[in-house]
Amino acid sequence: MSRGSVPAAADGHTGGVTEPVAAELVAAEPLPTRPRARQGVAAVVLAAGAGTRFAGDGHKLLAPVEGVPLVRRAVDAARAADFAETVVVMGATDLLDALPEDVTVLRNHDWAEGQATSLQVAVAYAGSVGHRAVVFGLGDQPGVPASAWEAVGSEDHDLVVASFGGRLRPPVKVGAALWSRLPLTGDEGGRTLIRRQPDLVRALPCEGNPDDIDTVEDLAGWN
Repeated sequence: MSRGSVPAAADGHTGGVTEPVAAELVAAEPLPTRPRARQGVAAVVLAAGAGTRFAGDGHKLLAPVEGVPLVRRAVDAARAADFAETVVVMGATDLLDALPEDVTVLRNHDWAEGQATSLQVAVAYAGSVGHRAVVFGLGDQPGVPASAWEAVGSEDHDLVVASFGGRLRPPVKVGAALWSRLPLTGDEGGRTLIRRQPDLVRALPCEGNPDDIDTVEDLAGWN
């Protein structure tokens, strides 16, 4: 397990990030060998927001869903899909105690500027360790199964999004060639790229429930 800064992608990387990002590598483990379809592909769970609509005790990502912290459910689904690496981007609150030891944790110091900054932190790190693609998912989606992560991550295409009964929702795969087109700030994240480049999007039917948990009422529906 190591600590340090997260560099921007190296000069010359295909579609790499060219601006420095305010991030910190909190924890990481050596990368194991994975199935060929997902070699060089990292799962990234976005978990940096403040969750201001949640009026319960503590941060929503630490709230229990069927006895397990919300963020842990999302992370465990990503881990079970057997990517080259599973990364969690945190920011507004410390999630370390809720996370397994075999994930890489990045701290986004600019989280208040929107979800897009977490994407930038993730692709800067991914470029620095040589990943060729990332699959983004949300830490507040307890109903997205490992099968959805695996299907999106295995598809041989640069822009892949899960389709849940026609609803396009994360997980979203973004190849390195498109990282430079991701937004720098704001809350839309990958949706901006999907909206601006519809000709590049491959929608993949997946099983699961993509609804996220924003409020205490949303949480009650799962417990």
